[in-house]
Amino acid sequence: MKTYLVQRLAIAVLTLFGMSVVIFALLRLAPGDIVDILFSTAGFVDPAARTEIMRELGLDKPIWIQYLDWLRQIFSGDLGKSYRYDLPAWEIIRPLLPVTVELAALSMIVAVVLGVPTGVISAVRQDTPLDYVLRVLSLAGLSMPSFWLGMVIILGLVAWLGWIPPVTYVSPGENFQLHAAQFLLPALAVGYRSSALIMRITRSSLLEVLREDYVRTAWAKGQTGRAVIWRHALKNAMLPVITVIGIEFAFLIGGLVVTEQVFNLPGLARFLVQAILWRDYPIVQNLVMLIAIVVILSNLAVDLLYGVLDPRVRYAG
Repeated sequence: MKTYLVQRLAIAVLTLFGMSVVIFALLRLAPGDIVDILFSTAGFVDPAARTEIMRELGLDKPIWIQYLDWLRQIFSGDLGKSYRYDLPAWEIIRPLLPVTVELAALSMIVAVVLGVPTGVISAVRQDTPLDYVLRVLSLAGLSMPSFWLGMVIILGLVAWLGWIPPVTYVSPGENFQLHAAQFLLPALAVGYRSSALIMRITRSSLLEVLREDYVRTAWAKGQTGRAVIWRHALKNAMLPVITVIGIEFAFLIGGLVVTEQVFNLPGLARFLVQAILWRDYPIVQNLVMLIAIVVILSNLAVDLLYGVLDPRVRYAG
């Protein structure tokens, strides 16, 4: 187990190094930088002022030196300063992180609570009217963008109840009820889409397991349907489901751009788009690296869960 962990962590470090190179290079390949944006907005170009701003921001240095400076900042815990706000990057990122993590976590809870039970029911009641209804609902969830469903929910609340969620972010310490309502709606919209995928994977995986010999043996021994389905079959069918859950959670950390925009939530994904438009390199680089770390840790957690859920999975060392 220790050998496996060391190997995975080594691969994770190499992956992050490769990601850092790709992120840094792609940002520099995009046309223009924040200095161009500032001067185009002001409507004039003063070569001396432009050179001075480039020097202050470190953009006049060779690309490889800028990359080494960024790596040095990461290892020293100093993520640099935002070009646009002239504040430490971590001071800007820190208040955004809980918003996105909370929304992603609530969305995954909704997805798992809806997706796994409906997938089990659909598999157990295969080719029945209930199975067809659940499959249609899952296809609808996969077909509808979460941000569109969120707008429909808001319009429905306004039309039927005459109530609209808060249009500005409300912290839990300020008003917990409004905060819960503000996050519940986007969590339902995003979670429904993810639950549809989880439901489909759970159904197909469980159907395959139910045809195994040991399940037939359990039925033959007279065990109850609940014991056979939930204790024996579902545990072995959960491996691909856990994989999908891990991938979906990692995706939600950086993939909630439009949803955060619709519900006016100050999260990472929404701010990342703004930083890209302003070519705010320190913010963009560190946010994308943070998302990459979440993806890698999610995949590692999924791999470790394999050994917990399936005793047949063993790691060397």
